[in-house]
Amino acid sequence: MALSKNNIKTLKALHRKKFRQKYNNFIAEGDKIVGELIRQQYYPVQEVYAMPEWLAQNESLLRGNHIPFTLINEGELRLISQLTSPNQVLAVIGQPVAKERIDWADNWSLYLDGLQDPGNVGTILRIADWFAIPRVIAGPGTVELFNAKVLQSTMGAFLRVQWVEQSLEDIHELAPSLPIWAADMRGQDIFKVEIPKAGILVIGNEGQGVSEQVKEMVNQQVAIAAPKGSGAESLNAGVATGILCAALRR
Repeated sequence: MALSKNNIKTLKALHRKKFRQKYNNFIAEGDKIVGELIRQQYYPVQEVYAMPEWLAQNESLLRGNHIPFTLINEGELRLISQLTSPNQVLAVIGQPVAKERIDWADNWSLYLDGLQDPGNVGTILRIADWFAIPRVIAGPGTVELFNAKVLQSTMGAFLRVQWVEQSLEDIHELAPSLPIWAADMRGQDIFKVEIPKAGILVIGNEGQGVSEQVKEMVNQQVAIAAPKGSGAESLNAGVATGILCAALRR
């Protein structure tokens, strides 16, 4: 059965942040991400819209998990997709209820201080996943997790890394003794400082760096020392985060 105009209107509304917030739903696309979503329990899968080839391989799994699905054709997928090159399947996913209590002293966390580039944010989630850093905190001004470009660039890492939307001030009040480090080119070489078992590593905005408000709560600035002969002025936020996380886990 063809998608109705109302179906299309509702799905396209979820391309916009205000409607994702209004309905507490978001769209996930592509074989890899949707395949992982239907095999997990944290994010509720509301409905799947898929082309015949994808359904032929996954219909039994959808039925086994009691997930509603609709068969669509390539033209319909293009109508409802957020991607330039849609990939077989699109799913409507419910936004889970945030955990009430977090033990901030159990491990390291990454705090994103107003990061705006979806590719950087997605990459940082993948880095957190690789280095077994359990959570990424989105500070005020950080791009939304459910932005299509962020979700795609996580390559499914958002399913394994907790996304927390909270200000550093609130966290500092809850855990006042927790070390708060910030990435800063003028800081100490991270490979030469003692690494505590837990803390928060702040990654600043791509253009402005760490905000003055956040700097007031930072008790250690750390840097990646460039070797003699380096001509680069700085590192991309995602690249820098990867190196810093490797240092945290050394």
